[in-house]
Amino acid sequence: MQAYVERNGKGTLTVKGSRITLGSIVKLYREGESAETIREAYSTLSLPVVYGAIAYYLENQVEIDNELVSEGKKMERLRQDGADRNQDLRSRLLAAKTPAR
Repeated sequence: MQAYVERNGKGTLTVKGSRITLGSIVKLYREGESAETIREAYSTLSLPVVYGAIAYYLENQVEIDNELVSEGKKMERLRQDGADRNQDLRSRLLAAKTPAR
């Protein structure tokens, strides 16, 4: 069987030969999109490749779902850390934007 998914240098699962993450495909698939619609969203992928990525997901669903949840939590922590670090800057920008009375 041909491999349709690989890990990139950062350890993220991607559609082989592309920069499109498996998570992007899975998100649309979970939302009920068909392989044909997903292919339209990612026109650089062929329909067999989209089906292959979906099949890979279905064969490894528990592990991939766990990985996607973990990545989501990591992204949320990074967003919160960034917001915390930039709170002072945001306050100053808001103060500068607010007209003086």
